[in-house]
Amino acid sequence: MKNLHSFNIKFIKTICLLIMAGIFFICPSVTAQAVGSLDSNLTGTDRNETVLRQPGTAETPEELQELNIANGLTVTVNGDNGELSSTLRILITLTLIALAPTLIIMLTSFTRIIIVLHFTRNALNTQTAPSNQILIGLALFLTFFIMSPVINQINTEAIKPLDAGQITQEEALERGMEPLRQFMYKQTQVKDVKLFMDIAGEEWTDDLDEIPNSVLIPSFIISELRTAFIIGFIIYIPFIVIDMVVASTLMSMGMMMLPPTTISMPFKILLFVLADGWNLVIGSLIKTFY
Repeated sequence: MKNLHSFNIKFIKTICLLIMAGIFFICPSVTAQAVGSLDSNLTGTDRNETVLRQPGTAETPEELQELNIANGLTVTVNGDNGELSSTLRILITLTLIALAPTLIIMLTSFTRIIIVLHFTRNALNTQTAPSNQILIGLALFLTFFIMSPVINQINTEAIKPLDAGQITQEEALERGMEPLRQFMYKQTQVKDVKLFMDIAGEEWTDDLDEIPNSVLIPSFIISELRTAFIIGFIIYIPFIVIDMVVASTLMSMGMMMLPPTTISMPFKILLFVLADGWNLVIGSLIKTFY
């Protein structure tokens, strides 16, 4: 039985090798016949290429639009004023939409707000109340409230003139960045700007126009983190006092096995409600931007 089984395997392998060899021998002839039949069925007498003019030979916009490049990608610029075509404008718009979350987080007041709200929840020791979705939603609405003057200025000075065709895309980008730069510069500390200017090896004379975006944006983010942590420390102080009082009381009563946080959390919530904590925290936080 073993000899018969091995013979069958060898026989099958032999058949497979013969079939593969037949395929290799047949394929060249089939290709030659296909090409020959294709040439014989051609109706034209000239074998001209579809490339009428080679890339890079156009000297005017009209010649560029007449190019017929086969199997290639041609990007045209419509008009003599250098404006991008509608296809590229759509591509740039979609790219900006994809980067919108990053721009909202990094170039606005969102960073400071969300960090302060996170510190407030941790100070109350309520774990997941309010939830992350509520904190992010509140931070977004507060961001839109704080940034509304900047958004209105961008809409008036950049977006509307661009839609009306009064300015180009480059001018719209410069005008749109200017209100954001002014907002970031007001919230950025001088030492952070000097830090990145020194790293970049550039001189600075305390002028906003001399600060490139590559320096202003990280300086603004570091300043926002520092300010948010300072506010968070101030928020923690009254709640730490409550924890210390509760822990001392439990120690004096001999209840050392009872976690102090279990007893102090209701008192923290009560103090926060009686002091109208959300009004104080949100109001004071918004005033730090003005």
